[in-house]
Amino acid sequence: MTDVVVCSDLDRTLIYSAAALGLRGRDEDMPRLLCVEFYRGAPLSYVTETAARTLQALADTAVFVPVTTRTPEQYARVRLLDKPPAYAICANGGRLLVDGADDPDWAAAVRARVADGRAPLDEVRAHLAATAGDFVLKRRVASDLFAYLVVDPAALPPGWFDDLTGWCAARGWRTSLQGRKIYCLPEPLTKAAAAAEVARRVGAGTMLAAGDSLLDIELLDAADAAVRPAHGELHAAGWTSPHTAVTAARGVAAGEEIAAWFLTRSADAPAPRRAAAWRTL
Repeated sequence: MTDVVVCSDLDRTLIYSAAALGLRGRDEDMPRLLCVEFYRGAPLSYVTETAARTLQALADTAVFVPVTTRTPEQYARVRLLDKPPAYAICANGGRLLVDGADDPDWAAAVRARVADGRAPLDEVRAHLAATAGDFVLKRRVASDLFAYLVVDPAALPPGWFDDLTGWCAARGWRTSLQGRKIYCLPEPLTKAAAAAEVARRVGAGTMLAAGDSLLDIELLDAADAAVRPAHGELHAAGWTSPHTAVTAARGVAAGEEIAAWFLTRSADAPAPRRAAAWRTL
């Protein structure tokens, strides 16, 4: 049994692309960065070297669980720790990896849950194809569970995303706008449910969590204590909760701050909230 499980979103929470680093100040004062992801042979995502050391120390004292909307194939490119975590949550909770292998029972249970009473994925894909304009650069499907678009944010027509959100909501789906990506996901597909499953499997007494997008709200709400960066979709919406801290820093420096927050809180774990949501998910 372990005392603490730490469930954290990756992109723009712990790891950052060059465009999202958010570095300011003199060149000679910039932090040393470590590349933790390559794509097609080129560096893609970074953490500060301090954050990397902190995350390694965290993994030595708690169960660290990456929680991401990435597919397992996209997640496999990320190398945060010396040894890959025993558990990882991909596809926004639709895929649970155990020692790098997909858990087929979890995947089957999720597929049954998301198919109940909601519009099928093909209907959503058809709507996206019919309404997409030149601002859409790519259309993708992730793990046969949800769809997403890569867009030019500057060219996005006014009101288009709001219209899409309303259309999806009427069919049991939800949306999220994260940088250049627009996600459409069935409502029951949540990171929180998969995080709760991992917490139960390892016998955790406390769950800590972090995230930056609307897709992370259930995860942050479910945790005993949580933190979010002072940037991203949640920050733009002004979202917070009584047990969710907000970083002082933005960009990759916020990732470093989140890693330190996790390490400190896991060493002195908060008393579990009496009705912490992850225990009932």
